[in-house]
Amino acid sequence: MPKLLVDRFGRMHDYLRISVTDRCNLRCVYCMPEEGMEFEPEERLLTFEEITEVVRVLAGLGVRKLRLTGGEPLVRKNLEQLIGMLSQIPGIEDIALTTNGIYFASRAEKLRAAGLTRVNISLDSLKADRFSLITRGGDIRRVLDSIEAAHRVGLSPIKLNVVLMKGINDDEIEDFLQMTIDRPVQVRFIEYMPIGHQDDIWKNRYLPLSTVLERCAEKGWTAAPSESVYGNGPSQNFRIEGALGSFGLIHPISDHFCETCNRLRITADGNVKPCLYWSDEFNVRKYIGDDAAVEDLFFRALDIKPQNHEMAEALMNQDQSHTPTLRRMSQIGG
Repeated sequence: MPKLLVDRFGRMHDYLRISVTDRCNLRCVYCMPEEGMEFEPEERLLTFEEITEVVRVLAGLGVRKLRLTGGEPLVRKNLEQLIGMLSQIPGIEDIALTTNGIYFASRAEKLRAAGLTRVNISLDSLKADRFSLITRGGDIRRVLDSIEAAHRVGLSPIKLNVVLMKGINDDEIEDFLQMTIDRPVQVRFIEYMPIGHQDDIWKNRYLPLSTVLERCAEKGWTAAPSESVYGNGPSQNFRIEGALGSFGLIHPISDHFCETCNRLRITADGNVKPCLYWSDEFNVRKYIGDDAAVEDLFFRALDIKPQNHEMAEALMNQDQSHTPTLRRMSQIGG
């Protein structure tokens, strides 16, 4: 029997999120400060060859699904080359990308040809001026063009990530739900998380995703659970009666999904994170080339993976059992 990445709580890990850069061409309010970020120099980032070697080892341990993240992954030059390398690894079945959509439209065909299977595009507002404020300068037209490009090259499902923020974009919930009625997309509402925040701003903006279902009912829409959306993530999926698309709720705080967590993360500088929220990290770079040592490192990471992330405790100002990370979301890869 081959070894598999099973932790002490019996969770099987077949999904790896790989950050390819901590840099981004935007400065979204929930992800990065407007200024003052210090980025890793290029020589500290894992090379495409190093990433491929790690994934090759993990494929032998049962990893089947990959997601490339950042920062903004398309800031990394020649990302198509990495996707092509990863798609050739025996056992890898799915390669997805999370992007802000600014650069995606012009590269969609090359990414698809290289082996990209799915895409998630961030879209936190449907209003051009508000979108620019949230992203600190983003052009919504380029993002909408990228959604069309993803349709055109045959990527499916297309998921749109919406970080819901009280007093900022919660008045657009109905507009996003209407979008799922009219178009074959999945809108994923995501709760605002305290990743890398040392202040209480996120608490003031936090809104539980039960609000989405309440707004749906107020509009008279009947939403039923839907299991037809393919993906690796933790969303609770719904489809409004007669809708072409669907919507998902990712609520790590109000209804955390840790008991079914199947994912590990590698940061752009080569640190394995067993949990998004906690500070524990294991640097894999010095072990690359020694398959047994890489395997051992990932099993050590799994050995300390906690049962849950305790973000709800942070919201309530309660004591926590571990040390939360000080890395920003862009430095982790989400």
